[in-house]
Amino acid sequence: QVQLVESGGGLVQAGGSLRLSCAASERTFRGYALGWLRQAPGGEREFVAAISWSGAMTAYADSVKGRFTISRDNIKNTVYLQMNSLKPEDTAVYYCAASLIVLPATKTDFGSWGQGTQVTVSS
Repeated sequence: QVQLVESGGGLVQAGGSLRLSCAASERTFRGYALGWLRQAPGGEREFVAAISWSGAMTAYADSVKGRFTISRDNIKNTVYLQMNSLKPEDTAVYYCAASLIVLPATKTDFGSWGQGTQVTVSS
């Protein structure tokens, strides 16, 4: 059973920063690419960012490029999403997910999901 547990969400003002964390079981972490996706109220779940198993490759949605940074620590079995210059439109539930694809880029590339953490950006 793949296990992913997100943390770090919360309420922040526009222009502020948050760092999300996702702790994974060792079995999940080893050999998997990891990513973050989000779902706003009434919206579809959308891809945000992904990182390959080695960490050498990353991918971002156009809407977050230059503001968000994904990283991973393969010793701590944790993936992070540093979010800077947050906007109200970044408000969503953020999900951590795992994939066997080298560098996933769409929600259908992911096969295992965490429960999500709420991020709310006030204007």
